[in-house]
Amino acid sequence: MLVSDFDYYLPEELIAQQPVEPRDHSRLLVLDRKTGTITHNVFYNLPQLLQPGDTLVFNDTRVIPARLLGIKPETGGKVEVFLLSRTTKDDWEVLVKPGKRARPGTVIEFGENLRCEVLDTTDFGGRIVRFTYPGIFEEILDVLGETPLPPYIKAQLSDKERYQTVYARERGSAAAPTAGLHFTRELMETIANMGVNLAYITLHVGLGTFRPVVAENINEHVMHREYYSVPPATAEIVNKTLAAGNRVIAVGTTAVRTLESAGSSGCLEAKSGWTEIFIYPGHEFKIVKALITNFHLPKSTLLMLISALAGREFIFDAYREAVDKRYRFFSFGDAMFIR
Repeated sequence: MLVSDFDYYLPEELIAQQPVEPRDHSRLLVLDRKTGTITHNVFYNLPQLLQPGDTLVFNDTRVIPARLLGIKPETGGKVEVFLLSRTTKDDWEVLVKPGKRARPGTVIEFGENLRCEVLDTTDFGGRIVRFTYPGIFEEILDVLGETPLPPYIKAQLSDKERYQTVYARERGSAAAPTAGLHFTRELMETIANMGVNLAYITLHVGLGTFRPVVAENINEHVMHREYYSVPPATAEIVNKTLAAGNRVIAVGTTAVRTLESAGSSGCLEAKSGWTEIFIYPGHEFKIVKALITNFHLPKSTLLMLISALAGREFIFDAYREAVDKRYRFFSFGDAMFIR
């Protein structure tokens, strides 16, 4: 299976630059796998598509100000450091631009209170750095760091919380789990009151989610690892849902990857660790029965993941329909419900 099999045409003007207001007024394309039909709806009508006994699983990760702008004191050269994942209290895996001269021993300063030293390189072209600072790292990062938006979003975001889900709790992501951006607290309350379970996992979004596929054959692509955690309460709810014959509905591809990583035996385990799972057509889903997701970039691992769930031809029929009907694409775009 080739990466080119997952390419499609998208007019640039359909790339959403700003989120809709209110959050739940985005459009919703509904794919019914049993009937093979595609229908159009609005996200605030999601409760009409759910059933008592279903379980929605949300990724409660919170985006950190992961973009740091610094200088190399010996040369004055400007450097961008993009935080990916924390490996110890003060050590992080990062991307550095420009990276060619960021060799081990290189020091980068981000003002008086924060600096780092490059310790090592990684297999994915990144660096391991160690930060030194007085006080609390998170507080300094909140002052010096910038919230990173995807490069295809050119407009400035007036409210940084619009790139956070309303249920974001666990700091650590370099990007938002964007399927969750459509939910409001009121919509979630309505869903819970109708007998649908709301459960939470954590996956800190890093390079694995948005790293482009460079191999021609998708079987040769290697995912970058990302940290996840499944609490005992979520494992219990999900396993009871499956035992009752009801649906486990993942909110976003990061929730899918977490559930399928911790549930590879067919029973969801309460555990935490690192996942490198790469889901593409041929994957046998053990936990996830349905998915709420956004529209994804051409040739991306996320497009391959949803094709594994719904079938490549069905997904591409839906994407052609979405383009024809002028849906809004990517992080701030409209949503899709694969059921």
